[in-house]
Amino acid sequence: MAEAYCGPAPAPEALLAAWNADAVAVALCAALALAHARRGEPAGRWPLGAAILLILALFLSPLCALTVALFSARVAHHVLLVAVAAPLLALAFPERADAPRRIGLSLLVAVHTLVLWLWHAPPVYEVAIRGALPYWTMQASLLASAVLLWRRVLAPRTGIGPAALALLATVVQMGMLGALLTFARDPLYAPHLTTTLAYSLSPRADQQLGGLIMWVPAALPYLVAAALLIGSRLERPPAQAGRR
Repeated sequence: MAEAYCGPAPAPEALLAAWNADAVAVALCAALALAHARRGEPAGRWPLGAAILLILALFLSPLCALTVALFSARVAHHVLLVAVAAPLLALAFPERADAPRRIGLSLLVAVHTLVLWLWHAPPVYEVAIRGALPYWTMQASLLASAVLLWRRVLAPRTGIGPAALALLATVVQMGMLGALLTFARDPLYAPHLTTTLAYSLSPRADQQLGGLIMWVPAALPYLVAAALLIGSRLERPPAQAGRR
């Protein structure tokens, strides 16, 4: 695993020192800040700032190195990218009210599902974590497909029903992938067969932990978003007349 994009798998005692200076991540964050500034809209600054801080933490902190050692860390990394950073960016760059909709919401769900499952297919995963081009193709496609989905879901002109169903469908497909990883009889990811023992995890236990992360914690942002959307868009009863 010395050729993995985030470097060699760190020993536990060296993990806290495994920071890196990823120029691509820094450039991505600079491009996002510039794009938002060019929009000339003050709204969305705090979600943009939060998203940039999270992206920098994901790719510059020791978490990046930990993903080389543990598949479960890679899953947590991807979950934070698509379920936390993506909705923050969707709030920072909301869908315009007059923007034409050439792609339906159901297709956006399907594309994001395909992207998520594709990069977690073991043969594709082994290629994706080695080298800058495949690694950033994976990360960019995961983030972009998630942002497009979240933008549509959070758009005010998207109905409550379709938005809630899209979030539920995303939770279901992620849960299915998590269940497959959790209940697989054998470890599926060859790059992690020799990197997990230092962290007191067998390769299968590491994979099961990754599946559980995708199955349970990953669902929380989508469920919270669905509850907030329903709560904010429900028609409020008219104010009661003053007392006589």
